[in-house]
Amino acid sequence: MAQRQIAVIGSLNVDFITRTPRMPKGGETLTANSFDTGFGGKGANQAVACARLANKDVQVLMVGNVGDDSFGRDYFEALRSEGIDTSKVRQLPGQKTGIANIIVEDSTGENRILFAPNANHAFSEELAAEWDMVPEEADMVIFQLEIPLPVVLHNMHKASEKGKHVVLNPAPALVIPDEAYHCIDTLIMNESESALMAGDKQGHQSPKDLAQRFLRKGVKDVVIITLGGDGLVYATSSGRSGHVDALKVRVVDTTAAGDTFVGGYAVQRAKHASGQFDHEKALEFATFAASKTVERKGAMAAIPFLRELCT
Repeated sequence: MAQRQIAVIGSLNVDFITRTPRMPKGGETLTANSFDTGFGGKGANQAVACARLANKDVQVLMVGNVGDDSFGRDYFEALRSEGIDTSKVRQLPGQKTGIANIIVEDSTGENRILFAPNANHAFSEELAAEWDMVPEEADMVIFQLEIPLPVVLHNMHKASEKGKHVVLNPAPALVIPDEAYHCIDTLIMNESESALMAGDKQGHQSPKDLAQRFLRKGVKDVVIITLGGDGLVYATSSGRSGHVDALKVRVVDTTAAGDTFVGGYAVQRAKHASGQFDHEKALEFATFAASKTVERKGAMAAIPFLRELCT
């Protein structure tokens, strides 16, 4: 089988991760349990997840911006060490690499994140050549929303026009134009993101109903809504729908679980692009991969390798 190419267009950040026994109240100072730094950003995390969960049948390209600081320079080596093609990563003069401050509550494993986009948002306000980010060689293109929304929408349209399979993970969630759904093949989001994108702030619609609603908006293949400990629901354009249970694990840190899920599913979709595709089997694989992530501390460091899922 010819090697498939997955391009991840999105953010690259350096993560500053603080672990605390509980979240401090306003004006309160707590002593943290630990502090670490690492590479992250939803785009880079998903690229690493794809690379670690794929085999030689899939090549991963990262597309995005870093600054001309030490963080940016170090990022190239970090991605190359994962086997990721960095030829489409741009190091921008005069810009700082994006950063994320992540606070993890040890008692629950839940996290809170403050994101400073820096180079991730260093695009001209008006459409220009720098907005064109879709590699010609890519079969599948994955997007998130940590780079400017107009740039994402422009490239989703370009990727769809070129016949590439478009995956959108709308995080952090934003309302997107209705016409953009016609460019999306796979839409992956969590429960709160699906409600925000649908304008269902009061939560009147069930995740199953929301999945069908996004299909009616134009999503071409499948809508997947993850529900944390309650698993996920999905609905396909061919009429299939269902629920996949979550695995019972000890939750240590949820930071990169969603990114691992996206990467795991995308790799399965890319590997089985031709012929009949078993959505549920791919979702079970992605769920298993994400369950390994939440059992570990950190973001990118917590993403498992394929060999760990086969033992």
